[in-house]
Amino acid sequence: MPRNHFKVGKLAFTVVSDGEIKLDAGATFGVVPRVLWEPHAGQLDDQHRLTMGLNCVLLQSAGNTVLIETGNGNKRGNPNEGGGELLEALVAEGVRPEDVDIVINSHLHADHCGWNTRLDGDRAVPTFPRARYIAQEKEWRDATNPNERTRATYLQDNLKPIEESGQLELVDGEKQITPEIRLLPQPGHTAGHCGILIESDGERALYLGDLVQHKMHLERFPWIASFDVLPLVALETKKEVIGRALAEKTMLIVSHQPFPGVGFMKQEGKFRVWELVQD
Repeated sequence: MPRNHFKVGKLAFTVVSDGEIKLDAGATFGVVPRVLWEPHAGQLDDQHRLTMGLNCVLLQSAGNTVLIETGNGNKRGNPNEGGGELLEALVAEGVRPEDVDIVINSHLHADHCGWNTRLDGDRAVPTFPRARYIAQEKEWRDATNPNERTRATYLQDNLKPIEESGQLELVDGEKQITPEIRLLPQPGHTAGHCGILIESDGERALYLGDLVQHKMHLERFPWIASFDVLPLVALETKKEVIGRALAEKTMLIVSHQPFPGVGFMKQEGKFRVWELVQD
């Protein structure tokens, strides 16, 4: 089992997995020609899909049990194959759904908020009955008013029950959630996408959400997934975020890399390289 417990300054956090999903390799690398991306893709299945992680983060901050992202879930109608293991992963860390105080979503695609709700018979209800669910207001507007392109991944069963229960908290732009956790707008994948910054004693870790879906998106800025709604905005966001992470030695948590997906960017000559935190 790979290491999944880390520290930022004095603050400990745990990467918990919802399992794995399959994503089309060509879509993941967008307009990059196959001859360029294939050497970096690893093993593909018989449908030319990558096996991708569903890395979420669990931590204690200011007396709150905080869960960043809820994975793919297990509800019918989800366009992504896989996932569904998050609740077992939380139990393995001694956390029950009713123990969670805050849930933070980087954005509201189905593979990032699937366990926001669970099925109770035929009805979707909040999985974490005591939690505040925090998301960007712009992302919520887009998710609850999807267009022809986005409708398949904005599943209303992941969203509406938390609004109806009164647990939804929408924020506009940068927002301090606890003294150690801050939301940072990082548009591109979606217009309302955000990263989640964790800070303690001068050290930083950043949960990237879907700013990148593969480590090559970190190492080569122009490599942008076709899933990104605003690809040219994503390009500029990546340059700013990754440049700052290099300068400040920020630990990066990559949601779709193989578990646990935690590493640092390093400059090696003219190349940027993402390196896993080793045991």
